[in-house]
Amino acid sequence: MYGFLADVMVAIHVAYIGYVVLGQLAILIGWPLGWKWVRNFWFRISQFIMMMVVVYEEIRNIRCPLSVWEEQFRALAGQPTTGETFMGRLLHSLIFYDAPPIVFTVGYLSFGALVLATLIFCRPRWPFGRSTQPAILAA
Repeated sequence: MYGFLADVMVAIHVAYIGYVVLGQLAILIGWPLGWKWVRNFWFRISQFIMMMVVVYEEIRNIRCPLSVWEEQFRALAGQPTTGETFMGRLLHSLIFYDAPPIVFTVGYLSFGALVLATLIFCRPRWPFGRSTQPAILAA
């Protein structure tokens, strides 16, 4: 059962990363092509908040709770744990790339800046009507 729960944590982690990264890619492609859905307020705000959680964890040197829970479940299941971050294991297994931690820090912070920049320059549609739209989000 604990091994299954560890795998569930991995699946949630992959979905989280996919939502943020593929969502950003869709925004960058859809913005110049005029895809209206990439300006959906709830999609954009949720994607921004999710990325800012990662940036906050990185700045505060907090291990991702999903990685911690996965390791705890693996230990309870009697499975080996590597002590690496989830992203480190994922990147290693996907592209066979080892990098010093600073590379991941710069990557997280840079990607967070990109998400913030597209939130500012490719503004989401305000869902509550034009007249109540804050100035920072006004089109």
